[in-house]
Amino acid sequence: MVLVVTDDADPATAAEIGRIADSLRAEGYGLMYATTARDGTAQVRANPAIGSVLLDWDIGTGGAGRRQALDVIREVRRLSADLPIFLLTNRTMAGNLPLEVQREIQEYIWLSEDTPEFIAGRVSFAIRRYERALLPPFFRALAEFSDEHEYSWHTPGHSGGVAFLKTPVGRVFHDFYGEQAFRSDLSVSVPELGSLLDHSGPAGAAEVNAARVFGADMTFFVLNGTSTANQIVGHSCIVTGDVVLADRNCHKSINYALTVTGARPAYLLPMRNGYGIIGPIPAHALTAEAVRSLIAASPLASGAASQSPVYAVVTNSTYDGLCYRADRVAELLGESVPRLHFDEAWYAYAAFHPIYHGRFAMHRVPGDAGRRPTLFATQSTHKLLAAFSQASMIHIRSSRRAPVDRSRFNEAYMMHGSTSPLYQLIASCDVAAAMMEGPGGRALTDESLDEAVTFRRAMVRAARELAGGPGPDWFFSVWQPQAVATPEEGRRVDFLDADPAMLRESPECWVLQPGEAWHGFSGLEDGYCMLDPIKVTITTPGVDAVGTVADRGIPAQVVTKFLDERGIEVEKTGDYVILLLFSMGVTRGKWGTLLDALLEFKDHYDRGASLEEVIPGVVADYPRRYARLTLPELCDQMHAELRAQHVVRLLDQAFGTLPVPVLPPGRAYQLLVRDQVEWVEVDHMGGRVSAVMVVPYPPGIPVLMPGEHAGESGGPVLGYLRALQHLDRKFPGFGHDIHGVEPTPDGTYRVMCLKDDALTEGTS
Repeated sequence: MVLVVTDDADPATAAEIGRIADSLRAEGYGLMYATTARDGTAQVRANPAIGSVLLDWDIGTGGAGRRQALDVIREVRRLSADLPIFLLTNRTMAGNLPLEVQREIQEYIWLSEDTPEFIAGRVSFAIRRYERALLPPFFRALAEFSDEHEYSWHTPGHSGGVAFLKTPVGRVFHDFYGEQAFRSDLSVSVPELGSLLDHSGPAGAAEVNAARVFGADMTFFVLNGTSTANQIVGHSCIVTGDVVLADRNCHKSINYALTVTGARPAYLLPMRNGYGIIGPIPAHALTAEAVRSLIAASPLASGAASQSPVYAVVTNSTYDGLCYRADRVAELLGESVPRLHFDEAWYAYAAFHPIYHGRFAMHRVPGDAGRRPTLFATQSTHKLLAAFSQASMIHIRSSRRAPVDRSRFNEAYMMHGSTSPLYQLIASCDVAAAMMEGPGGRALTDESLDEAVTFRRAMVRAARELAGGPGPDWFFSVWQPQAVATPEEGRRVDFLDADPAMLRESPECWVLQPGEAWHGFSGLEDGYCMLDPIKVTITTPGVDAVGTVADRGIPAQVVTKFLDERGIEVEKTGDYVILLLFSMGVTRGKWGTLLDALLEFKDHYDRGASLEEVIPGVVADYPRRYARLTLPELCDQMHAELRAQHVVRLLDQAFGTLPVPVLPPGRAYQLLVRDQVEWVEVDHMGGRVSAVMVVPYPPGIPVLMPGEHAGESGGPVLGYLRALQHLDRKFPGFGHDIHGVEPTPDGTYRVMCLKDDALTEGTS
């Protein structure tokens, strides 16, 4: 596709451009036209299929027109460093072009001198060269090999999709995905594509390219998600009996890695606020002195042969979008551990925008290289970049203190990697890295930030307008500062008055300042933690950031049930919070629909609409429970029960106090395999030791690890689980998802616990 940007009304010039266009069409190219610079920049933004731009330097009138042409050039370069630009001009004007223009354009076109066929040939050559350079190493090799249509005598057995064509259901399956999906599903027996297991050929070249793009020393593609990536890193660092420092706010795959490796974990405890939002691990808890005290107090870690931790893992950003100063974390933990792992599953875009400077693992920092720990980052490429599900990456920044040998690391990699990788997944990792290279990464992240900031502002504006209107003045809030700091020190402005460009680009706007009420965390170090604007938390009435429970409230589960029945799925729902992720796929129309739905919910609530109207699916499933209720009545009932059960306080206590570990998680798992376990109802779990992880969703953090003591019957852990059990019975259809808990038909929670006699043997 070629974009022509010109407003030249001269018949002779228009005829020349028309002949060039005819020659380009003859070579198979489509043509698009823009008659203003504004239209030209809009076309460039909206059409990534454009392979070249033909730009009239004199678009508009006089000097103002040339400035407009420069705007088009700058927009092209904001999105792509290599998209060819041809400038339509004359010899006299070409000698007077600004240096910026001369650097950025591909060639000049003098309409009155070269033939249309010659000009079209030059444009075609530039497009072909641009497209060849566009494809990253593995995807280019895969596309070229797939186009050769070779006969294969190797796996997979569908042989390019042919097998599916032999049955009716197979034909439907083949047609659904298209032939190219099957032609590119190949075996490791294809030498032209290299091997992901020994990182050779185009597969290895793709990983090297990704390492360059993401700022790592080496990168490994992982095809079974960051869950597997986390276990690979753990297996490469930990052996049985090693002491490790683990963020209690870590994904369960980290905990499984601790189980499989036989580690002795000492947990770093993050903060929480009144909404139940997980905050950072305090900086003071990461000092060498604090780490020594933590290990000395741990029954597991203090009993290890060596009490020097070999590895630490921290979740960055947190699930609710809180980002550490990664350089500060590395500085603090580097005094205690030689290897530091940042689980950045939801944060792969951070390297591509200055707002996240210093807040991601592969940051470049000055300092004593001999004392720096080796850094690992595991990223779910598929989550907030553009890749197929399960496509993930491991990035490594090796240090002199704990150097990573590629061959030795690869043993851990092969332990978890398939010998039959899906090549489309490799290609999607390769393409995801290529999309983020150069100005494209900044532009894509800019767009996500812009949509998130615009939505945040729209929510605040709606709340203010409703507060001044004739009806009830409540509305949903957004968890964010009401006033933001500007880059000019000491100056703060109201969020709605802040320049949107500043909100997109200035980290000062989003840093959690010590003592501010909006975030609800105490004891923060200045500049240590920042809220990621892309992760938007909506709060519902009922509780505030410090945990004060209001007389009336609207539980978030009711809101997300309403949204779900309207085809709107959110990322996470807490008691009074809803998390949204503004990925690259979010559009203004998408979040506009969400805002309309939230306003609709308010209208239903304010007029007392029946549940049959608001959430008919739930009423159909449980007619005896909900058929006669209105929306406000359900919200009042649920909020009253959450208040009576002290769920906000119990959640804080359950996750704010670490259970006593009795056995390492690996030993508890061994007893589970040997069937030294039994089901125990939560009401009778006092004094028992869990055999499994108990992980309430949200937030997806273990309240109990294998081998940990559940506490007394009246303690915070069992009190919290009993409260959730009560709520599930009271409000069917709004049940909690708790991994490790198996409800019986009557709604009784039960957990697999270690038998008492096995526990005696396990500790001996």
